[in-house]
Amino acid sequence: MQSCQLFKKEEHIAEAKSYQIPKQLVWEAYRRVKKNGGVAGIDSESISKFEEHLKDNLYKLWNRMSSGSYIPPPVRLCDIPKGDGGKRVLGIPTVSDRIAQTVGKLILEPKVEPHFHPDSYGYRPGKSAMNAVGMARQRSWKYNWVIDVDIKGFFDNIDHQMMMDIVRKHTTEKWLQMYIERWLKAPAVDCEGREVERTKGTPQGGVISPLLANLFLDEAFDRWMGEKFPTLKFERYADDIVVHCSTEKQARYVLLCIQSRLAQYRLELHPEKTKVVYCKDANRTENHDLTKFVFLGYEFRARQCRTGKGEFFVGFTPAVSPRAKKSMSQAIREWNLTGQTTVTLKALAKRINPVVRGWMNYYGVYCRSELSSMQRQVELAIAKWAMRKYKKLHRRCVASIKMLAGVRQREPKLFAHWA
Repeated sequence: MQSCQLFKKEEHIAEAKSYQIPKQLVWEAYRRVKKNGGVAGIDSESISKFEEHLKDNLYKLWNRMSSGSYIPPPVRLCDIPKGDGGKRVLGIPTVSDRIAQTVGKLILEPKVEPHFHPDSYGYRPGKSAMNAVGMARQRSWKYNWVIDVDIKGFFDNIDHQMMMDIVRKHTTEKWLQMYIERWLKAPAVDCEGREVERTKGTPQGGVISPLLANLFLDEAFDRWMGEKFPTLKFERYADDIVVHCSTEKQARYVLLCIQSRLAQYRLELHPEKTKVVYCKDANRTENHDLTKFVFLGYEFRARQCRTGKGEFFVGFTPAVSPRAKKSMSQAIREWNLTGQTTVTLKALAKRINPVVRGWMNYYGVYCRSELSSMQRQVELAIAKWAMRKYKKLHRRCVASIKMLAGVRQREPKLFAHWA
């Protein structure tokens, strides 16, 4: 369906609007939201439900945004467990608001993207978490010390006034400034239905939130680092930051400066998670309490590596972190494969392969052998499923594993972890 078919209204209406927002932009925003999927917001309206009256819904959204009367609905709060036992609170906007935020992002992103620092990797076109991990790996070989920076509750503590001051530096579009401020201040509704007023922060889960977060830290951290410490290297993925230093003395001084700088933007470093780390390996043999750190799910520490010629050495390199392993193990248990004996082996593979393949593609880039425990657990879970499904394999784990080995010979690509 072409975008023009979605807006069969008189063209003179558009001319009378306060703000000139192209209808094509709203259509493109809808396309992107549909592609990304996602759950319903506070109104319980799914994307498929929104599409039942697609033309009218998109027209109403464009009409309200163009007239300046669009008021973002509250976001639905959802608790997501974190690996350290805590919780991350996501704010889930409605489908229509996700489209509206995408309209804003499509306008703002091209304006700010050229100004971002090359070592900012999070939520940026053409950059990825793996780029950041790879660069941190290279630089950890060159520099002896690392500052592992953890900003306490970053997304929840972004100052609204400071955020808007930064936004106004990058765009003169009044409607965009107005709606960004409304998105920042839109209330939230918790799991018990209580409305929560927001005086600071931008909810994780919002379409435009990552871009605003990058914009805030570009001003508060990236640009300042480039001016204050032009010779130092760092990697930043959203609020996850690693800074490389030559000496412990330098690292501790820079950490104090970072702490002072972020305090000016009303941000606080986590006192337990922020630390100075010695990148110990075969050539760096001093004794220090902290010799490892975690960045984007990878644990950097001294471990045995192998050269292209097959020679072994001890290098400071990343591999899947223990916390990530624990999270994968928990996820495998939650699949409850033994309770799904009505499905076929191929159907089982179709269900779990996207998850396993995702783990292997992300965590298997460096030290892929560290994923062997995950692979064994997946294999054992499938074997237990077979024991439950087939009577002849009941309580015969070895026989079940042998049966799977036969299947693997015939169909080596059936399960992602077999590859």
